[in-house]
Amino acid sequence: MLALVVVVAAVVAARLLERRRPAPPTRDAYPVPAQLDRQDFPRPDAPWLLALFSSRTCDSCGAMVARVCGLESESVATVQVEAKADKALHDRYRIEGVPMVVLADADGVVRAGFVGSVDTWELEEALAKARAGDG
Repeated sequence: MLALVVVVAAVVAARLLERRRPAPPTRDAYPVPAQLDRQDFPRPDAPWLLALFSSRTCDSCGAMVARVCGLESESVATVQVEAKADKALHDRYRIEGVPMVVLADADGVVRAGFVGSVDTWELEEALAKARAGDG
């Protein structure tokens, strides 16, 4: 009988302690890669790359394609990396949230990243800041 009381007391104590343990932190953002291999993307010789990781099932990705690709220039390569068509790249860079725009320099170092829909001016501003830090 004493053993049963001890076991019940231990179970009750364990349950109380478990309730007091704080919940794990919530994840409020998807991680943006810190480095890209420029050989994985078109125009690896361009000084800058804007890569849009997207999905056909993403409602806001369509508008992002126009915004990102509209910034294509001699010095800025742009590319859409669609989840189903380019699954290997999504897996390689561990892309978990779309749309995700990554701005990388000539060495593939990510200088800015955005998860979610952003306006063209935000992309232009990130590019200008990255360029200013380059020279």
